[in-house]
Parts: sequence; C-alpha cells; structure tokens
Amino acid sequence: MSDMWSDLLACLDLREITDEGDNRPEDTLVYEGLNQKLEYHRIFGGQILGQLLVAARLACPDKAIKSLHTVFPKEGRSDQPVRYEVVRRHEGRSFATLAITATQGANTVAAAVASTHAPEAGEDRQSVEKIADSPAQATAREFGLLPWEVRAEADLDSYDAGPPEYSFWMRTPEVAENLAPSVAAYATDLTLIGTALRPLAGVSHVDNGKAFLSAVTSHTLWFHRPIRTDHWLLMRQHSPILAHGRAFGRGDMLTEEGELVASFAQEALVRFPS
Repeated sequence: MSDMWSDLLACLDLREITDEGDNRPEDTLVYEGLNQKLEYHRIFGGQILGQLLVAARLACPDKAIKSLHTVFPKEGRSDQPVRYEVVRRHEGRSFATLAITATQGANTVAAAVASTHAPEAGEDRQSVEKIADSPAQATAREFGLLPWEVRAEADLDSYDAGPPEYSFWMRTPEVAENLAPSVAAYATDLTLIGTALRPLAGVSHVDNGKAFLSAVTSHTLWFHRPIRTDHWLLMRQHSPILAHGRAFGRGDMLTEEGELVASFAQEALVRFPS
C-alpha cells in the first residue's frame, strides 16, 4: 500500500468533537479531519469532498448518500485540520437532508448540502452510451494525486488540441464499502478543468499558475447505485462550455459492465491573462 494511499485513508478517518460544552445546538454534530501531505500549501478539493461524505455518513448512518452539492468560497490551508459542522435539516424514514460547513478558524472553505436515502427496491433502467473499450485496451497513466491504477487512451497533459472530452479507467486498492463514495468523489475533482481546456492548442491543465489561473468553485455528485472503487470504473467526462472566466464540466462513472453508478458536475474559475 503506497504512502499516499495510506495518507488519504487517514484523512477520511474523521474524529468526532464532543468536548465543547452545551453551546452547540442539539441537532449539530462536529467532526475534524486531517489533511493530505502534499507538495503545495492548498488543500486538494477532492479531499474535502471525500471528508464531507464521511461526515454525512457518520451523522446519518442508516441511509446511503444520494447526492452532495458543494461550493468552495475560499481555499483551505494544508497546515490546519478542517472542522466539519453537520446540521440535520430534515430526517424522515426515507430521506434526510444535512447541511455541512467545513471551516478552518474563521474561514469557511466549503459549504455543502448532502441528501441521503434509505435503501429500497424499485424499477431499474438506464439510458447511457455503451462503453466502447476496456481497461486492457487503455494505456497506463500517472495522475499525481491519484494513488492507484489509472488507464486512458488520451494523454491529458498533451498540448495538442482535442475535443472537450476525456475518459479514464481507475481502480483503487481494496477499500471498505462505506468509504467507496468518498474515494470516488475524491477522483472526480481532478480532471474536469483539463477536459475543458483540451480544445485549446498549446495549453494543458498542468499550466495552472503559469498560462492561466484555475480554482473549483462548485461541485456536485449524485450516487445512483452502490459503488466499488476497487473494481474498474470508467470516468467519462465532457465539458460543454468555457466562457466568461468559468469552465463547466460533467461526467458519469460506470462499471466495467456498463452500469451507471454515479454522476458528477463541476464549475471552476479558469482565468487567462487579458
């Protein structure tokens, strides 16, 4: 098991804070999470997404995560733990709604609404484009922030122009089922900006801070079916628009058999020098 993978799992092991006296509202739970040991001072947004989902699961353990809608008003610093305050806005037999605020001191680094759903049976159908290839047909790639197997036909670091689409296969080491949504969420935050930039010849997502500035401003995930990240998953992405200093992208997460298990969408600041 790689050090980075162990580090990520440690970050997803949130600690409940229970020693704050009687000033906390009755319906509020508080957790704290460590940060990844990365080479830059900012917290990777995928870490925060993963921790938000852990906080939601701990606050509502009898239901599965249905969706997570997150805005990132301010970047987080890696030298301070992140505090997650969870407020139960509604909880019924089938659904629950949680408001989660991630803070570092006086700064709010993320604000989210999580929706959960008690498992139930029902009709099951989907309408998505069929998978055209397999992991065995793709080339092994290195994505610096993903400490697991990644395979893709196209090179996202390339400076050649291409369509605003990108797909890659991923498979993690074995992981507990209740952590799989958090690990999957972590992966969805990495490549949508690069997907939006693909039509621009001579520019790649690795040029952030040089040719352009980028920062994720909002991110949403929907979980449709139970998910396993230690089996191959296809992350199939598309960016329909880059305009007015903002990029928008969306993606689907599918099993090797073609089952749609999750979807995601993201808006990000992408600012080029005028």
